[in-house]
Amino acid sequence: MKNKISFIFICFVLITQTVAFAQERKAQNPLIYADVPDMSMIRVGDVYYMSSTTMHVNPGVPIMKSTDLVNWKLINYAYETLEDDNDRLNLENGKNDYGRGSWASCLRYHNGIYYVSTFSGTTGKTYIYSTKNIEKGPWKKNVLNASYHDHSILFDDDGKIYMVWGAGKLEIIELNSDLSAVKPETKRVLIENASAPAGGNIMLNSEGSQLFKINEKYYLFNICWPRGGMRTVIIHRADNINGPWEGKVGLQDQGVAQGGLIDTPDGKWFSYLFKDAGGVGRIPYLVPVKWEKDWPIVGENGKVPQTLDLPPSKGLIPGIVNSDEFTRKKGDAALSLVWQWNHNPDNSLWSVRVREGYLRLKTGRIDSSFVQARNTLTQRTFGPESSASTSLDISKMKEGDIAGLSLLQKEYGFIAVKIENGAKKIVMIDAAKGLPKEIASIPLNQNKVYFKAACDFKERADNGMFYYSLDGNKWIPIGSTINLPYTLPHFMGYRFGLFNYATKNIGGFVDFDYFHIADTLSKMN
Repeated sequence: MKNKISFIFICFVLITQTVAFAQERKAQNPLIYADVPDMSMIRVGDVYYMSSTTMHVNPGVPIMKSTDLVNWKLINYAYETLEDDNDRLNLENGKNDYGRGSWASCLRYHNGIYYVSTFSGTTGKTYIYSTKNIEKGPWKKNVLNASYHDHSILFDDDGKIYMVWGAGKLEIIELNSDLSAVKPETKRVLIENASAPAGGNIMLNSEGSQLFKINEKYYLFNICWPRGGMRTVIIHRADNINGPWEGKVGLQDQGVAQGGLIDTPDGKWFSYLFKDAGGVGRIPYLVPVKWEKDWPIVGENGKVPQTLDLPPSKGLIPGIVNSDEFTRKKGDAALSLVWQWNHNPDNSLWSVRVREGYLRLKTGRIDSSFVQARNTLTQRTFGPESSASTSLDISKMKEGDIAGLSLLQKEYGFIAVKIENGAKKIVMIDAAKGLPKEIASIPLNQNKVYFKAACDFKERADNGMFYYSLDGNKWIPIGSTINLPYTLPHFMGYRFGLFNYATKNIGGFVDFDYFHIADTLSKMN
């Protein structure tokens, strides 16, 4: 009997391990455990492309590429700066553009040309970028003098080009052939109340339009949020672009919503959506789709599966985030695509070439706060755990300068060197509730120092810690654990940031030797 029980137990263990291994060999949700919201996705042949939102950081509208729908790599941006002569975008005169900039984009491919469009509440305009080479450009820019909220473009078979936009009441216009202007007298209401399939008590009206034409039928995806409920996928369909449109709830599970449809060369269908995941940001999910009576049925029995019948992820490094030694060969880009500046940069005040193997950040004006300082260089944090470290040469800092490593959001935190009364000190700042407070201060008597920031997003823990080292080997925690809440004023997941700003004198500079990123806290050393 004992031997029989042992045999059964061994079989159970083997089966469990086999199932676990099989699951590990498949893609997992979330698809990307980092802030990649408002996705728009296309397939060209056997290659997939995806655009996303990064709002107030630049360059903007990131373009990613994949051959398997799972492993993505940044390949380009639609623009370097949205506009240059704007106080909000430039962090000038006490103004900023946190939570604004450019919002949800639409990515399309038609007759050999790639199109990426986005809109801005800051400028009140809609921007349409086009190129024949999505990886190398150049991009042509068209500007519409209206901000078409969460719009979606459709190139129809009859040669007409439609744009749908709005919230709750969805409207439609036609664009001319080169997408440079709206055709006169084509604006009309498409759907009077797109939220109706989810009931009458709606907290967030239907928005995030994504319009498709599949097998001669039109499909429109939106998100809405019933009061007391969750983010919900709404799907409408019609035989004619002008209707009548019939709608239904497409998915209500975990708040995974807002996106569209993508197919594979072998005929599989998926819906790309995202979920609000706390401090790490809004993270992408991929959900299987089946077709029944010409309706896309999203999910497995109405649920978002944990695993997908796709290849496993190889991780976000180096495709979405990456370490950097700041060494550049002749012909290399100054910054790799994983980097984005907080707002428009002042390009006269930074360099990776003036000192070989270092990023130099120089001060050029007086700033009163970290969030108003220009030239903070950022990368995404990511989950479930992540950390970043750097080394600073601080020998050329001036009185009042503050330079270091941050976790950037409205309730930010950072570790930095501060020059005060001619003395150097390490400070740790926590801006809980948006109010910065010096939590710890330690005298510093050398010109080289090492900083580290660590994030824990497991099960919405959403906390961060800072560390310093005097030799690059022994890491010492400083201050206290900080909360990393997602706040709407910044509307973005936390970002690692390298920064240097002046509070009293300009002209000082700091040289960052490297930026090292890790996907678990255990790799921090």
